Parts: sequence; C-alpha cells; structure tokens
Amino acid sequence: MMDDFGFPVGAGDFRFRGETSIVQRLLCGEKNQGAALDLGSGVGYWAEEFARSFNKVVAVEGSRTLYQALKERCAPYSNVHTMHGDVMSFEPKGPYSLVFFGGLLMYLDEHDVIALLQKLIPCLEPDGMILCRESTVRGETLTRTGNYSVVYRSVPDYTRIFTQCGLTLQHLERNEPYIFTQIGCELIEKWKQIVPESLHALQFVGRLTYWGMRLGTPWITRLPQVLGMSFPYLENHFFVLRTRE
Repeated sequence: MMDDFGFPVGAGDFRFRGETSIVQRLLCGEKNQGAALDLGSGVGYWAEEFARSFNKVVAVEGSRTLYQALKERCAPYSNVHTMHGDVMSFEPKGPYSLVFFGGLLMYLDEHDVIALLQKLIPCLEPDGMILCRESTVRGETLTRTGNYSVVYRSVPDYTRIFTQCGLTLQHLERNEPYIFTQIGCELIEKWKQIVPESLHALQFVGRLTYWGMRLGTPWITRLPQVLGMSFPYLENHFFVLRTRE
C-alpha cells in the first residue's frame, strides 16, 4: 500500500511491528502450541511470526512470485509448510488453533467468503480462533475492478457475513498502525491531485509527511475522530471470531 508515496523503507517495518504487537496481544492466553493456518500468506511475514509460537504453520499463497518469496523467508523454519495454490481449492486438514486472514477476504466476493469460512469452521479446534485483518470502509461496500480488483466492506457487512457463517465476533479492534500509514497515503494522494506532477517531489514530501506524522504518534490517528472527520476513507480492523457454542 506504500508504493509511489515517497515513504522511507522503514515505514513498512514500523507498521508491521505495530500490527505484530496487536496480534500477540490478541493471541495472549491462547494455546499457541497447536497448528496455525495462514491463508493468502503473501511474502510470509505473518507465517514467519507464527512459526515462533505454533508447533506447525501451514502457509498458502496463490501468486507464484509471492510464493517464492514466502518459501525463501520460511525456509529456516522446519515447522512451516508452504503451499502454492488457490485458497478456494485448498482442502484444510486441521485441526487448527488459529486460522489467519491477513487481508485476503477483500479479494473475494461474498459468495466465496462464505464458502471459504464454512469450509474452514469444521477444521477449527473447539476453542480455536479465526483472526481476520481486513481493510474496511465506513459507508457502503466499494468494489473496484480493473488492474486492482478488490471489495472494501464495512464493519457491519463483515459482521453480517460472519454471523451468517455461524461465527461470533468476540472482539473488534481498529488497526491503528495501518490507519497511521493510510492517513499518510491519502494525504500524499491529495498532494498529487492539487500539485502539478513536475512538482510532486515525492522523495522529499513523502518523507516529510511520514516523519511529521511519527512525531504526532499515537494521537495522529485519533485526531480525525476527535474533529468529527471521516478520514482516512480506508480503514482496517482486526476481527476475532469464534464458533458458536
């Protein structure tokens, strides 16, 4: 999400460290010695993180380019099993203590989201958790097509879908590290819209924006809410889901 905004290389690491702290807290008290399933693993940051806590990690990625990066990153971990393939055709074997979606559901239509969740639920341990980290919008569902096809849903939309699948939303948490970065992205987008391209100077403006926001951490992400502003447009939330008893 940070390409072409002029942010320093360390901006991605800063966001991931913040998100990792949230995930570690959400998993606190869980029986982490079991198996974790990471669907849509990307380059493997989360699979690598789970490898330090779970006895076994199954990481599935559909893009061949991303899969190669995933395979290389997780090669040092004997407890990580990587698979290249479509998540919709993946047949889970379980049981899993954790099923993790790190931004996968927004690339699926509602029918596929429901089908995937209903396929995974029987593979959860009795006290297992489904943890979703998904981008969200405040208003109506936004579907984008073309080179970047994605479905941005609202929190109520996701809650409705989860309930329809027989899942209970145990905890909802705003992903502040993601929103911090998104605020910067949307500010740079506005800069691009009002300033001629020849004057964008993204390498300077991007870094100035990022470090200026870092000085205002953590209140910078809360300021729009305090002022009653619907900004940034795109948010992100963690959903902690359990099966109904």
